Amino acid sequence: MTAASGGTGNHRRPGLADQTVAVIGGSAGIGLETARQVRADGGQVILVGRDPEKLERAAHELEPVGTAAFDVTDTDRLEQFFQDLPGPIDHVMVTSSGPTYMPLAEMDLAAARSDFSRRLAMTLGVALCSRDKVRAGGTLVFMGGTGARRPAVGMAVVSALTAALPALVADLALELAPIRVNLIAAGFVDTPLSAALLGDRLEARREELRAALPIRRVVGPADVAALAVHIMCNDALTGATYDIDGGQQLLPH
Repeated sequence: MTAASGGTGNHRRPGLADQTVAVIGGSAGIGLETARQVRADGGQVILVGRDPEKLERAAHELEPVGTAAFDVTDTDRLEQFFQDLPGPIDHVMVTSSGPTYMPLAEMDLAAARSDFSRRLAMTLGVALCSRDKVRAGGTLVFMGGTGARRPAVGMAVVSALTAALPALVADLALELAPIRVNLIAAGFVDTPLSAALLGDRLEARREELRAALPIRRVVGPADVAALAVHIMCNDALTGATYDIDGGQQLLPH
């Protein structure tokens, strides 16, 4: 795998020209759209995904400088991925799998423990494994959510993660400085993952949001990707959580 080397110094010209972004989860959804916008802004991408076929399709479209097919929760493969990079990179974007809803009455404790620890360990793993490869002033951008900030049946595990990730990201921003660390907290985003989760209820959910959200439309992957690129480009941003939900949190419960 090859990768373009990162720039030098903490201050850079606007945009991502001559910069390299590793997009973990870059073969579909928000990750793929982020990779598209990085390329449109003049940057290079390294695509990581679990599904080799999806990864190949994304690579055919975007012509990345490198690809790697593995599960980011595999710590050994994650560590090897960063070790194998031939030079420094500028940013890492990490998307996440969908939420796991577990009502207490139906909860499998082992599954709940696995889901919670897997997500936190993945975030810590990326921070640990990338710290010697991301240049000073670059950023790690993680994905979280806003929907579980309100208590609801079945949301215990997701709510705990929603509360934990901003605190974790803030601490990582101090420990990894001058590498920057930020979190994007999204509401409903109209992605293939959302379609898979909702099935034949997808269009009804879209219509509901179009009518209720203050922005009067559904948030899409391009909206989230634009925020991710902004965070990468603005080197004054670190340790923060950036909400993007079209005003969903403002609605009555």
